[in-house]
Amino acid sequence: MTWHASLELDYALSAARTVAQHRHKGPLRILQSLYPEGDAVCHNVLVHPPGGLVGGDTLDIKATVATGAHGLVTTPGATRFYRSLGEVALQRAQVSLAAGARLEWLPLEALCYSGCLAENRLTMTLAPGAEMMGWDVTALGLPNAGLPFVDGSFCQHIELPGVWLERAKLSAQDDLLLNSPLGLAGQRCMATLFFVAGSKLERQRRQAALDLARELLTGHPLEATAGATSPDAQVLVLRVLAPVVEPAMDLLKQVWRAWRQHFWQLNTPNPRIWSA
Repeated sequence: MTWHASLELDYALSAARTVAQHRHKGPLRILQSLYPEGDAVCHNVLVHPPGGLVGGDTLDIKATVATGAHGLVTTPGATRFYRSLGEVALQRAQVSLAAGARLEWLPLEALCYSGCLAENRLTMTLAPGAEMMGWDVTALGLPNAGLPFVDGSFCQHIELPGVWLERAKLSAQDDLLLNSPLGLAGQRCMATLFFVAGSKLERQRRQAALDLARELLTGHPLEATAGATSPDAQVLVLRVLAPVVEPAMDLLKQVWRAWRQHFWQLNTPNPRIWSA
């Protein structure tokens, strides 16, 4: 049996408080809104009760953020793409931010089981003055469990239309891509943290953010396989390769905290679900 589920999540500002409204079809839910930072930032946990996707499953997520609102979305655990019998499993998220809106898109990692046929898409539309921070973390196989990624394929797509596109098509049969020094170099976790804006960021603001990220890279166990760059005046990106998820996620969280303070002057309590 395949699942087709959808969720619409809308953030708006009401009397200086960010409030979330949501509608869903199928097994996709938003839990209670939380305010660990006060009324300005609304934290939500996105839950998919089946716990994973098989071939033929589709999850459609649409989120909007109105002017002045600030939402933070995370998940309680990994998204699992299981072995497919021939159909593609698709998770598709589309977010739209009005002028002056902020969104943090922080799902935990996607785990690609051997034999999966999967696609994970994120498309972001930002009005001038809007800003968004998010990450994408993908692990191929479960090496610690002795279950390597030896069959199947995965497509990752992250896009700010007309400005920035990250698209990776990974096949378990592509030994050159997976193991070459010019590819993943034998690493099985790839992670991307990004800060995107609806209008060009000042050069000094961008450079200071890059300097913060590079300071945190210095001496980190993943220093040799990570880097921070600004491919466009509206985009900053930290890219990481790691053997497993945990060290990559550790680095992303450190840089996320630093960028959150730098760009928005916000101290950063971890979403409660991360320590649950």
